[in-house]
Amino acid sequence: MTTIMNMLNVCARTAARVRADQAANVAAEEARPVAELPRVKAPAWASGSALALALAGGPVAQAQAQALPAAPPVAQPECIAPAKSGGGFDVTCRLVRTMFDDARLVAAPIRITHLLGGIGAVAFHSIVATRPADPSALVAFSAGSLLNLAQGKFGPYTEKDVRWVASLGMDYGVVVVRKDAPYQTLKDLVGALKANPNGVVFGAGGTLGSQDWLKSAKVSRAAGVDFKLMRFVAFEGGGEALTALTGGHVQVVAGDASEAAQLLAAGAPIRVLAVLSSERLPGALATVPTAMEQGYDIRWPIVRGVYVGGKVSDADYRAWVESFRQLMARPSYPKQRAAAGLFPQTLVGDALTDYVRATMADYRHLAGEYALRVPRPAPLP
Repeated sequence: MTTIMNMLNVCARTAARVRADQAANVAAEEARPVAELPRVKAPAWASGSALALALAGGPVAQAQAQALPAAPPVAQPECIAPAKSGGGFDVTCRLVRTMFDDARLVAAPIRITHLLGGIGAVAFHSIVATRPADPSALVAFSAGSLLNLAQGKFGPYTEKDVRWVASLGMDYGVVVVRKDAPYQTLKDLVGALKANPNGVVFGAGGTLGSQDWLKSAKVSRAAGVDFKLMRFVAFEGGGEALTALTGGHVQVVAGDASEAAQLLAAGAPIRVLAVLSSERLPGALATVPTAMEQGYDIRWPIVRGVYVGGKVSDADYRAWVESFRQLMARPSYPKQRAAAGLFPQTLVGDALTDYVRATMADYRHLAGEYALRVPRPAPLP
């Protein structure tokens, strides 16, 4: 059945390209500027009706048809979010769904699957071990995923076991408390930690060594508190940690700007004390000072993107890369990215792969600095 479907997809792509070429030839006859527009491949699942309408509609309709971004290699992709709904992985997958749905490059909205465990470890193992050649499965990743991978928390696997497709944008760390907390600034929180380290409990998405734990450890270190003595509760993802914060179960969450911005927009009773970026962030958090402004050199950029299995074919991998490249170049993308709480950073294919490898080297050094090196366990069952 799979072979038959692949053949049908190939036929559909071929037919679409033929019709696109026909449309371009007609455009060349009617209006030279339209003929010079770059042509891109139509979706594999698309019928000929759209291009037929374009031919009937003249140069404007033809230009719209030709401006359609490159199609993904499958008609119905899946995006795997390795944590519960509401966290950064979920934000990434929902942005992917918006991008492809808005451009009408998929037959139906991309299905989002939540595959919990180890801040990406279970999802990584699932792809590497059981679906390495499946082009239909995109997996969301973040700086937290790379940090855990650098510490050996994903079993015997490395960054070379998957293919890195696209970085959709950059997120940043934030320090968040309840709106009714006694801390108005990061300096207030640091002072409270100095006075009574046991009186402040951090909540974090992930266990010891996760990126939320490291952000919390950096805040504790700024207060002169040994990070090994920091009180902290681990949760399965940033969304769950922020829920615990609003419920009063923890006092501080060193989370992510995208998650905090969405909670603020929804009216959640939280206060953001600092953003962990070099400069203030635009949008909902524009009035929040950086930690550096408040005298603390604490920065934490968070890349967000997607990868596929390491054995996905070159052709299918290139199709994904080109789809994301063109979708992120569209005029509508900055607004879509901003709605997800992300900030500019678009890397695809080889450029993203190089970025990941450089970041992994930095994280391995950081893990050593915080005594976080762990033995590589056996592969997950």
